[in-house]
Amino acid sequence: MKHLTSLNALPLVASALMLLANTGCGRDDVKVYHVATNDTVVNPPGVLAPMAMPSGMVMPAGNSQPKIKYTLPTGWKEKTATQMRVASFEIAGDSKTADVSVIPLGAMSGGDGPNVNRWRGQIGLAALAEAEVLKTAEKVEIAGQAADLYDLAGTNPGSGNAQRILGAILHGDDAAWYFKVIGDSTLVENNKTAFVNFLKSVQFDKNAAFPTPSAMDMSQLPPSHPAIGGADAGGLPPSHPKVGSMGGIGAPVPPVDPADKPAWTIPAGWQEGPLAQFLIAKFIVKGDGEASAAINVSRLAGDGGGLLSNVNRWHQQLSIAAINGEELAKLPVLDVGGVKATLVDITGNSPLSKQPVRLVGVVLPLGGQTWFYKLMGDPTVVTQQKETLLQFVKSAKYPDAH
Repeated sequence: MKHLTSLNALPLVASALMLLANTGCGRDDVKVYHVATNDTVVNPPGVLAPMAMPSGMVMPAGNSQPKIKYTLPTGWKEKTATQMRVASFEIAGDSKTADVSVIPLGAMSGGDGPNVNRWRGQIGLAALAEAEVLKTAEKVEIAGQAADLYDLAGTNPGSGNAQRILGAILHGDDAAWYFKVIGDSTLVENNKTAFVNFLKSVQFDKNAAFPTPSAMDMSQLPPSHPAIGGADAGGLPPSHPKVGSMGGIGAPVPPVDPADKPAWTIPAGWQEGPLAQFLIAKFIVKGDGEASAAINVSRLAGDGGGLLSNVNRWHQQLSIAAINGEELAKLPVLDVGGVKATLVDITGNSPLSKQPVRLVGVVLPLGGQTWFYKLMGDPTVVTQQKETLLQFVKSAKYPDAH
């Protein structure tokens, strides 16, 4: 029997959120879930992405959201959604179990290397260099889009039993989606085909926007929980690891006080947009018809997770191959008040809509922090606004800059 079930959810943490609930009838039911319609989620570069939230941290009922559909594999049992998860399932067999999660994170959710290495660490495997990690990816399809699947075999650190992870990553326009199975090695291996078919069955509402972070009670996290980039560090328990401290990732900087915000003149035609977490400013500029582009300004402590990682994160957003250090060194340099900033200008396609997209970004290290300026959207609009963006960057006055 086929049927659709609508669910509500509450926007979530510094990275993901959305919904899910627990209904169904029949084996291969098509389920419909909701994704938040607000502004894009923005997490710090290098943020360590998917994870299972503590038990009991249940997703409350909330706003109506756009829909995502999928076909539920035979034998998979839905579990109540928790914050961070769009969908959650259990696979059981021969007294063994495996957990399935679907988690969307903001565009600054970090490169695939750090995230896959975190998965590797969960099953006792040593970290690999990012280039080596990427070589292990298998190509799969999620919602008709090309994605990467990582098949990792190791052991459960607690029991010593053989454990396996299947993790798939899909990069969307302004977010990354993480689909993960973890559990008994044999059970997970036997469900690999079902997992791949599940990925193919996923459908995104073409009008759905990616979620916007909202407050979450971070005090519910256990003291040993991994750092969550993008979360309000003030709500973490005293013994929680420093947010952004793992793997050399840049720690997020608290929201800018109005008195410390850079002084700038907003260009004609730029309309201020709603802020997502870690955005200092957001603007929308319109072109002909429905054409538009968005300008995001954010900052992070230190090097923000590394210049190469951030540039390649932007490449992923446009379905463009990553570059290496030698290619990075050849990127243009922009002089911003005597400080050398890196200029990125790339054109690719939206992974979800497959429409052409152009991105012009400026990465500016200043006063122990890194500022990120990104103009992204319709190629014609971005072409028209590129020089305006560069002048805007050069004109900004930073109160505490040295």
